[in-house]
Amino acid sequence: MTGKNWDRVPIDAQSIDAPLSRAAVFLVVTVASEPTALAWVCSALDGLDDLVNTVGFRDLSARLSCIVGIGSDLWDRLHVEKRPQELKVFAPIKGPVHTAPSTPGDLLFHIRAERPDFCFEFERLLLDSLGDGVTVVDEVAGFRYFDARDLLGFVDGTANPTGLDLPTSALVGDEDGDFAGGSYVVIQKYLHDLGAWTKVPTPLQEEIIGRTKIDNIEINDDDALRKSHKSLATIVDASGHEYDILRDNMPFGRPGQREFGTYFIGYSRYLWVIEKMLQRMFVGDTPGAYDRLLDFSTPLTGATFFAPARPALEALVQAAQKKLATAQTS
Repeated sequence: MTGKNWDRVPIDAQSIDAPLSRAAVFLVVTVASEPTALAWVCSALDGLDDLVNTVGFRDLSARLSCIVGIGSDLWDRLHVEKRPQELKVFAPIKGPVHTAPSTPGDLLFHIRAERPDFCFEFERLLLDSLGDGVTVVDEVAGFRYFDARDLLGFVDGTANPTGLDLPTSALVGDEDGDFAGGSYVVIQKYLHDLGAWTKVPTPLQEEIIGRTKIDNIEINDDDALRKSHKSLATIVDASGHEYDILRDNMPFGRPGQREFGTYFIGYSRYLWVIEKMLQRMFVGDTPGAYDRLLDFSTPLTGATFFAPARPALEALVQAAQKKLATAQTS
């Protein structure tokens, strides 16, 4: 955290440093090409902070927050003059065995709260404000599982940056001054084969993950021929500097449908960090030595967005609204 007291006031929209929550909704939509659809979207984004306040003020301890990420194609369609330096469409990654697909997404809404009913109510009102010009392409309700574990039984997010390290890792800085305070966001929805995973002996599960299962102790596999998930997801440059990202992964599932998964969401100051992490996972540190976790976890989606800081989002929406108004009168 950065010294803010979320218990006294509603959480502003676009607060990437808002507390991790017990419940979340991950909503991905595409936007129709008609100018009216873009106008509805701009109006909804313009009112995002008010909507957070309207719903969130009913119980401040619920800590409702929402972050919107904008995809590369929609950014171009808004016809604003500047764009984040690294923003681009998620590129599929084809490894020797597994593939990370690229799927559609113009807008991502990451809705978080301590109460799932707040996530539900916010999403309901948000979709009403977006109108018929958007199509929901993915909608996942996540939950915090026991002591922050995934459905595979391991603690998730241990390496998240905290305190002053959080903005350094997750928020764009002076290297792209027009978008400082924003963040690149990558999402993937993974489904787990729990039946196959539970047949793997715990010591081998720990070797695959890179941490002990019960007490979450990191396992040193520097000398191992096959790196663990933990090691492959750790990005270190030639000078030894480690690049962190902020993860807010959530389990989700429907036991009656035998659906068990993890929704990966990563916020990063640099998009290339997450891209390199995924390359290492799917292709391998050395070609072929891919992340063995992928033998049990299959990605169904993959998309990239940029979440501007609140002032930048407001300026973006206002500029887009002016261009839309000019186009309609000309």
